[in-house]
Amino acid sequence: MNGVLTAFFETIQIVMHIYMWIIIASALISWIRPNPYNPIVRTLYSLTEPVYNAIRRVIPTTFGMIDIAPMIVLFTLILLNNLIARYAF
Repeated sequence: MNGVLTAFFETIQIVMHIYMWIIIASALISWIRPNPYNPIVRTLYSLTEPVYNAIRRVIPTTFGMIDIAPMIVLFTLILLNNLIARYAF
């Protein structure tokens, strides 16, 4: 049973790492005003905006032209990843 839990937590960590890279890519692409009809941009938008909107409902994340929702999500994922690494293994 221990091997199953280890595999489960490692899979969760891999998914979190992939999602962190998706958030970073989305934030970088948002700086250059991409074509909103590009399939890559639409995919990144559909993967990140639901999470950003959930955070924006709770915390005001826009300061001028800077949106800190991606940073909040990244810090939360890093914290969760560290908690899983510490307590699961």
